[in-house]
Amino acid sequence: MQRAIYSTVLAGSLVGLSAPAAFADTDKPQYRLIQLQADATREVTNNQMEAVLFTELNSNSPTSLSQDITRTLNEAMRQAAKYPQVKVSTGAQSTYPIYDDKNKLKGWRARAQIELKSTDFKATSDLIAALQDKMQVQSINFSVSDDERKRVENELMVEASQAFQQRARLLQQSWQASGYELVSLDLNAMNNERPPIMYAMKARDAAASMESQNVQGGNSQLRVNASGSVQLR
Repeated sequence: MQRAIYSTVLAGSLVGLSAPAAFADTDKPQYRLIQLQADATREVTNNQMEAVLFTELNSNSPTSLSQDITRTLNEAMRQAAKYPQVKVSTGAQSTYPIYDDKNKLKGWRARAQIELKSTDFKATSDLIAALQDKMQVQSINFSVSDDERKRVENELMVEASQAFQQRARLLQQSWQASGYELVSLDLNAMNNERPPIMYAMKARDAAASMESQNVQGGNSQLRVNASGSVQLR
C-alpha cells in the first residue's frame, strides 16, 4: 500500500524553483513571507541484490601467489558466465608482505574481491553458492534499483509539491489572505536503505554441496522533501 507522510526534514537540493524577480529583489522589504516544509514518503520493496566475495591466500613467492589469485578469479568469472542475469565485476586487489615477530619477511598475502549485482535474487544466491568452494562472502546488501528509484522519486516530487501547496492554502486561510505567491521551492530526495549484511564464512570443501540461500530484500524508505517560502497577498 502506498501512502504519503508529511514531516519537516530537509536534505540536499534536488530541484529548485524561484518566483519572479519581483519577489527575489532583496532591496525591497518582503512582508507576510512564510517558510514552509512538507514531505512525501513511501516504503519501496528492495529489488536489487549486491554481494561482495573475496579470496585471501598466502605464499612464500609473490609470483606464485599472483598466479593462484588469478586462477581463482578466472574460475569465478567462468562460473559467473553461467548466470547472465547477474552483473559481475572485479573489485579491490592487494598483495602485501608478512613479517615475523623479529621483523623478518616470512611470506606474502594477497586478497582479491568480486562484486555481484542483480535484480534476480535466486540467480545471485545460486551463483554465491557455486563460488563458495573457493571464495568467501564479505557482505550482502539489498537496495532499490536506479530505474525504480527514479520512477518513485518522480511520483514523490509531485506528492510533496501538492502537500506544500496544501499547507500554503491552509496558512492563507488562517491569515485571511486573498491569495499567495510562491517565492522559492526546493525539492530534495532522501532514502533510508538497509545496511549491508556482513558475513564471516569459511570457504567450503570443494567436494561439498553448497545450498543456495533463500533471501528477502526487505524495504527501503524513499522520501522527497519540499522546502520553500510563499508570500501572502
